[in-house]
Amino acid sequence: MHFTVIFLIFYFLPSIVLSQPVFNFTKVDLPSTSVGPESITFDTKYGEEPYYTGISDGRILKYDGANGFIDYAFTVPNRSRETCDGIGNNRPDLGPSCGRPLGIGFYLQTKKLFVADAYQGFLVIAPNANVATKIAGGADGVPFKLPTGLDVDQSTGNVYFTDASSQYSLSQIQEAIDAGDATGRLLKYDNNTQQVTVLLGGLSGAGGTSVSLDGSFVLVSEFIANRIKKFWLTGPKAFTSEVLITFQGRPINIRRTSLGDFWVAVNLQTTNASSGAITNVPTGIKINGNGSILRTVDLSEFYGSTNISEFHQRNRQFYVGTLRTDFLGRLSI
Repeated sequence: MHFTVIFLIFYFLPSIVLSQPVFNFTKVDLPSTSVGPESITFDTKYGEEPYYTGISDGRILKYDGANGFIDYAFTVPNRSRETCDGIGNNRPDLGPSCGRPLGIGFYLQTKKLFVADAYQGFLVIAPNANVATKIAGGADGVPFKLPTGLDVDQSTGNVYFTDASSQYSLSQIQEAIDAGDATGRLLKYDNNTQQVTVLLGGLSGAGGTSVSLDGSFVLVSEFIANRIKKFWLTGPKAFTSEVLITFQGRPINIRRTSLGDFWVAVNLQTTNASSGAITNVPTGIKINGNGSILRTVDLSEFYGSTNISEFHQRNRQFYVGTLRTDFLGRLSI
């Protein structure tokens, strides 16, 4: 079993920061007063545009070059623009009727967009449609409480996604953290059978997930337990899991690179030795499938202490997701 403790990077942090490339940072503003471009996806294999994101008021947006963000789809039928447009994250009164798309991902072969919606469950949006269809609202007799992360295996069309907790909803995340909740699950949607099954339970804040390039394993983050687990899909370890890496902070979404490594959005937590104050450092951390740290990118220059939810690379472009900001961050080298 392979463990890596990210605490070690703080000893070397000055050299890591100095070795960072110089980024050009752009804020891509969201429409109206909406916030929270939590996850980013693309409808082509290698292109940098267009890209898509789900926001706090239930819309899935498409970035359309000079026109900026435009509405692409909704996760709730008969959604009211007057009521929903511009609402924030913590609206449990309106969330069920407006939706809150979090993890999103295309199956490029069919152009179907799969969605993990915090209130609506596991959904799909057909090509040329603008309203999602529900695939599942629960699994093994347990309703979804907080569907969060999602990734599509482009070789098979199978979808891997998470339900962060079976007890706590989006507006109760801090309560789940305080309670040390461990009712999260990693799930699989089989593209052939169209069935949803539970791969792994007992997860402490199941967050992001990403399938390996060869389809032999899937990674899942636990933002309460501060770690990533590796679940084997094939081979002699099939259907077993192990802790891959533990962080001094909370990992959220995981996005695989074109070469098969992974970028993890991690909100590192450092403690001041004299005052005891905890500082949040939003960071992109690149790891390989064995849990070795390949690179870190400190994003505090652009985000201060704001939590990030995703760090997604496309060629020499990096896209940053959050739950709170009114813009999507784009960095270029």
